[in-house]
Amino acid sequence: MKNPVSGLAAAAFLTIALLAGAAAPADAKVLARVNGVEITEDDLKIALEDIGQGLPPQVDGQERDAYLLDYLIDLKLAARRAEAEKMTETPDFARRMAYQRDKALMEVLFGQIAQNATSDAELRKVYNEVAGAQGPEQEVRARHILVGTEDEAKVVARRVKGGEDFAKVADAVSKDPGSKGGDLGWFTRERMVGEFSEVAFKLAKGQISDPVKTQFGWHVIKVEDTRTKPFPDFELVKDQVRTYVIQKSQSDQVAKLRESAKIEKLDAPAPAPSPVPAPRR
Repeated sequence: MKNPVSGLAAAAFLTIALLAGAAAPADAKVLARVNGVEITEDDLKIALEDIGQGLPPQVDGQERDAYLLDYLIDLKLAARRAEAEKMTETPDFARRMAYQRDKALMEVLFGQIAQNATSDAELRKVYNEVAGAQGPEQEVRARHILVGTEDEAKVVARRVKGGEDFAKVADAVSKDPGSKGGDLGWFTRERMVGEFSEVAFKLAKGQISDPVKTQFGWHVIKVEDTRTKPFPDFELVKDQVRTYVIQKSQSDQVAKLRESAKIEKLDAPAPAPSPVPAPRR
């Protein structure tokens, strides 16, 4: 799990450390010194959490670390200059630091909530609830042949219903190059456009449809097999369950905090104007 102290919170802690001239922990490797102030591997990790997502994907490994180190050097130099000009005493700085502190505390709180909510037992409990509520879902494995007109589709239907090999006809005439032999594999009802699914899920194994029109053209469908889709094993969806549990736990906490707080919006934005003009009286 990503360290909860990230983004603006990471920047806040880094700024505080810079302004205070904090000494490096004894076990942190020193990477550089700027006017005697040390930059450590721990500083590099915080900077990566703060700005790493904004770096180009091709900047990685040693090149990324070199970029971050230069960024930290510039940051220390700029911070020292700002201190020399007494910018730490300005109202703007105080407001920014108050915001960064609140953001850091919020993210630490959310990190703690995430840690408490994602025990293996809790994740399995949520998984079992979802698995129990999920009804059986049908899947179909089908092939199709896509052509441009209804007349073409009627000709195709006569050929394959007359005994020609469906896959060979598909390779010869279908306008869907992405399905070899017209094979679409296994799919659930919502994976396909409505007109296609409506027909495919009514066919029995081995049946071939009459021409079916969709937004893509005209189809002839053959159902190869049907089955009940198995619910995925816990280990396959564990990360998705964890993400859901974390987001729900954090959202629930915010909702509780709002319920118990006195919130006054004194200068709320004006509502957007209606796109429909009011009727004249």
